[in-house]
Amino acid sequence: MRESILTTVLLPVALGIVMLGLGLSLTVKDFTRVAVQPKAVLVALTCQVILLPLICFGLVELFALDPLYAVGMMLLAASPGGTVANLYSHLFGGDVALNVTLTAVNSVLSVITLPIVVNLSLTHFIGGGQDIGLPADKVIQVFAIVLVPVALGMLVRHFRQAFADRMDKPVRIFSAVVITVVIVGAVIQERDKLVDSFAALGLITLAFSVVSLALGYWIPLLLKVERRQAIASGMEMGIHNSTLAITIALTLLNNPPMSIPPAIYALVSFLVSAAFGALLARSRPVSPVTAESG
Repeated sequence: MRESILTTVLLPVALGIVMLGLGLSLTVKDFTRVAVQPKAVLVALTCQVILLPLICFGLVELFALDPLYAVGMMLLAASPGGTVANLYSHLFGGDVALNVTLTAVNSVLSVITLPIVVNLSLTHFIGGGQDIGLPADKVIQVFAIVLVPVALGMLVRHFRQAFADRMDKPVRIFSAVVITVVIVGAVIQERDKLVDSFAALGLITLAFSVVSLALGYWIPLLLKVERRQAIASGMEMGIHNSTLAITIALTLLNNPPMSIPPAIYALVSFLVSAAFGALLARSRPVSPVTAESG
């Protein structure tokens, strides 16, 4: 994607708004809930932090993607969930509190895991000869991009809880709208390239979305996690923070082709996740957990 006011100004601002909105809904309890509900949180985080990058790597190798697209897919896989995952979980009967916890914890973890995955991917797919990795100063920028707006939102909630409560839903909706507008704007700006790229990336993004949602839902169920938490896990794994991935590709890595897979995935995953949620809401299959509770 070409450097423009969209990529240099609007995209970072949009990401800041999204992460600030996330912070407005967070408290310290959301981080300490790991100790209260360790099983659901640890199962989902293990799938998200370890399993998803491995699955994405396998798909990238299977589809023999262009190296820059391959790194873009791995960057996406390493990105945490976000506001839209929380919204979808709410719409389709998931445990939103678990989503908030997973988003919060994984956003912190991603400051470490995301640079590791990106650098390993760059080394594997491109080689160490090109200076486009994430050195220490770039890791600090990831820290600032991810955590500073979240911390500000949490501070607002701590000192002005009533205000944060009033603003939570409007900001969440506004964040979803901002993400959509920015992605649509990027798609319009780069429509020719995206149309050409869709032939190479459409099928792999669809496959990654379906596999992420399915494993995010069924693995917790098989491990006796409650169904509402399994839905939350599925949405968290299936809907990544594409805005973060696009921002890092364009600003920190300064590599527009790497931003194309997250952009296409965002469009694909929104539709696939909605269909997946509707299917779960209609079918409500009997699981070992629900059978025992009945």
